[in-house]
Amino acid sequence: MGDLKQIAAAVVEGQAALVKMLVDEALADGTTPSDILYHGLIVGMDIVSARFSNEEFYVPDVLISSRAVHAGMRVVRPLLLENSALIEGKIAIGTVAGDLHDIGKNLVIIFLRSRGYEVVDLGIDVHPEEFVEAVLLQKPQVLGMSALLTTTMPIMASTVKLLEQANIRDQVRVIVGGGPVTHDYSMSIKADGYAADARSAVDLVNKCIRESKEEYHGSGCIR
Repeated sequence: MGDLKQIAAAVVEGQAALVKMLVDEALADGTTPSDILYHGLIVGMDIVSARFSNEEFYVPDVLISSRAVHAGMRVVRPLLLENSALIEGKIAIGTVAGDLHDIGKNLVIIFLRSRGYEVVDLGIDVHPEEFVEAVLLQKPQVLGMSALLTTTMPIMASTVKLLEQANIRDQVRVIVGGGPVTHDYSMSIKADGYAADARSAVDLVNKCIRESKEEYHGSGCIR
């Protein structure tokens, strides 16, 4: 496990070249790609996420560590796909119409991709019809919506209603987040979960994906 701890530490330090070298060495020593992903790369990014939440790391630190993770992922991803060991999960995420803020959304995407998820970035200023189209075409297990303005929050409710009208609401878990968004608001619009920050968003997606695989039909991912 020494190599894996070194990989995790190199991720935290943002040393992309070192991460790639350590991943290559671990593979040569017989470490499985899935162990490298779960016990090396993801462990490192979880530490980064925790430090970011505790304000020990800032956005530039996260970006540097993210690049280090992806240096390792470029090596192990093809092997994981061959063995079908990659985390199975797709998330579509966007900032709602009328809102042009994307820093929070982009951080969530970084953390999700670092954990091996496939993420469809719908961008900013996304209208309800575009969210619905993404669900129909991309077939994600989770749809994430972000808003940083109180004036754009109603778009989240409109999107949930449009998903219901299109008879596809039960095909996707809807999660919401952003500065003015609250847990109570997420419940009022019948979303499946609410995340206050990037780290909790990843935990929420993990739970939603796990429940989706179990074909869970309860009250939602997190209430």
